Amino acid sequence: MSVSLDGKLVVAISSRALFDFEEENEVFEQSDDRAYMALQLQRLDQPAKPGVAFSLVQKLLAFNQGSDTTKPSQPVEVVILSRNDPVSGMRVFRSAQHYGLAIERGSFTRGQTPWRYLRPLHANLFLSTHLSDVRAALDAGVPAAQVYPRSAHASEAHPFEVRIAFDGDAVLFSDEAERVYQTQGLSAFQQHETDKAALPLPDGPFKPLLFALQRLQNAGTPAMRIRTALVTARSAPAHERAIRTLMNWNIEVDEAMFLGGLPKGEFLREFEPDFFFDDQTGHIESAAQHVPSGHVASGVRNG
Repeated sequence: MSVSLDGKLVVAISSRALFDFEEENEVFEQSDDRAYMALQLQRLDQPAKPGVAFSLVQKLLAFNQGSDTTKPSQPVEVVILSRNDPVSGMRVFRSAQHYGLAIERGSFTRGQTPWRYLRPLHANLFLSTHLSDVRAALDAGVPAAQVYPRSAHASEAHPFEVRIAFDGDAVLFSDEAERVYQTQGLSAFQQHETDKAALPLPDGPFKPLLFALQRLQNAGTPAMRIRTALVTARSAPAHERAIRTLMNWNIEVDEAMFLGGLPKGEFLREFEPDFFFDDQTGHIESAAQHVPSGHVASGVRNG
């Protein structure tokens, strides 16, 4: 019987997003890939420290606990998709095994762009430190974000809850409204959104991920749950269209923060997500001081 990933939540992740390879990366930047490979081989039996997206991956894989690992019924699949070389890939897999992460699949391309393997994986999410790979993935229709490797790590306060926070415009929703704001200003934006309050916003790049997370939540496991938050610079009266869009999609979020342009970082610090996605680098830089964060390089602000 052939193996299939259909119906699973598939997360593709680079080595540097999952593990802290910043020291090794400095060797690569200052020398070449052979020096990097030699260092990784030297440290083969030394587990890498957890990286920015480690908590997110660890908790998502916990949805598989209690199911038969030989059957395709496990709802989550994590795949390493890395510019690392195959030799360095051995350390990645050994580090995953050390932490009990059930990761079996990976592609290591030694410097070549790996995003093209997202299609056969049917990936629901791609996390990478390489902006060019993220842009290519988004262009291919895969939710993707550039992980900020110096981001704060996730809180350990919610071990049985995957917490994910999303920006709205250009992330969950299209950048339609953002374009109005950029070209015509705040008043025109608010009027535009008030006039179209009953009209759902077009889909953004991360809508498929939100759908997949809701399916995972509905499938359920007694041990784990998902908590989501919309964290947006919108404020009243522009809040209504965002809420009505989610209702039209039949998607529920647990929290919604309409911040009216306030810095998002401190609010996210209180929510304590395992990851936060936003299209604006300024918001990501604010958030990364407090929580794991990734830049969604889509929409008018990233043109």
